[in-house]
Amino acid sequence: MTSRETTALRALNDESQAYEAGWSDSAYRLLYGAIGWPWLLYSLWGGSKASKRRLLSRLDLPDDALPNLGSWKADTTFLHRIVDTIEAQRPMTVVELGAGASTLVCARALQMNGGGQLHSFDQHAQFVSATNEWLQDFGIRAHIRHAPLRTRIGDWPGTWYELADVPHAIDLLIIDGPPWAVHPFVRGAAESLFNRLSPGGVILLDDAARPGERVVARRWQARWPDIAFERLPGGSKGTLLGRRKGAGNVLAFCERSHRKTSSGWRKAAAVLALLASGWVAHDLAGDLTRPAHAANFVDDANASYSTSLVRQAMRSQVETDVLDRSEIARSTGIVLPGIPKTWRVNDVQVFPSNGGNSVALVLHTDRLERVVLYARRAETPAEAVPLTESRENRNLAYWETGPFAYALTGEVEPSRILLLASAMASMQAKSETAA
Repeated sequence: MTSRETTALRALNDESQAYEAGWSDSAYRLLYGAIGWPWLLYSLWGGSKASKRRLLSRLDLPDDALPNLGSWKADTTFLHRIVDTIEAQRPMTVVELGAGASTLVCARALQMNGGGQLHSFDQHAQFVSATNEWLQDFGIRAHIRHAPLRTRIGDWPGTWYELADVPHAIDLLIIDGPPWAVHPFVRGAAESLFNRLSPGGVILLDDAARPGERVVARRWQARWPDIAFERLPGGSKGTLLGRRKGAGNVLAFCERSHRKTSSGWRKAAAVLALLASGWVAHDLAGDLTRPAHAANFVDDANASYSTSLVRQAMRSQVETDVLDRSEIARSTGIVLPGIPKTWRVNDVQVFPSNGGNSVALVLHTDRLERVVLYARRAETPAEAVPLTESRENRNLAYWETGPFAYALTGEVEPSRILLLASAMASMQAKSETAA
């Protein structure tokens, strides 16, 4: 289990899975495999050699301590984030779903930062034994257990780990399994452990950039208001960070009926229909109307709207309607989207933010609606197709192009703000295609 060994492109075969997938599950796998192949292909790259060397140096491990990363293994960005979290949080109890390179990294980081305990679960019995021996070679200990995929959790599809002896209080929950081949949404069942998170407890979900995990993240955000979720930029696979705010509410899981119904094939048919109509960018039929979550960025966009209103009410604050895109790009590094010709620019300002410089434009639409366009470098659950959120009496629609995220905020109806944002995003996409 060192860098002298190669990494297979496919995940290990699961001999423990007793559940026989129906055709609707197979349809989901086929569909999301077709949608997610760019993420799956990109994930074959496990990170740079320099990043891997830095990681091993942080953990005081030899150069060949880790296997070749990539494919179904965690990449170096996710492994660094595990170490960052342990250094900052000093968790006493860590639960990991899906053993491997992350097990060695996590156990070693705990050994160096307070000596917490790692409880790791994996569906492969032979891999559990091999990982235990691997850790012993470096004098590292962890509780690694075999947990076959045999159970169903709530309304989540696919099979889940048969977990035993899970700690009642969890300070850090690392989710790196089961593999997406079980079902694109299978990791959503990890929420069965969320009620065990201690106040301030942290969740790290690997592969968060994949379409299936994005859908999972949206559902979690809607169901767990006491946990703040944020998708972090960087890495080949993406990371979702969740932090419990307090004691919060416990989610009551409904028992899944084993009676056969037509809902499975209806959902699968709906997804296939959406694929044919070009709506795959929204990630899931049935979740199209769910608000996406990008807490920090959306909060900053909402704050920029409030600040713009305050500026306009102050006589001492000078407004400018001069929009010099080239100067903004040179000075801040931010490329602004196009603005419809019938709109009017009222104010242009540069603000500081956690993500660096940001730009806010106060605009009036062709209907004289006041909206604020907020732009900065960020990564959110959105892509080229805008998603919506609400703050106070305002509605926001936000989207991404390259490394930049944009939000349009106004005191207008959700459908209207989404339409306005879609028009700007469409203009931007056309200009980039022409270029």
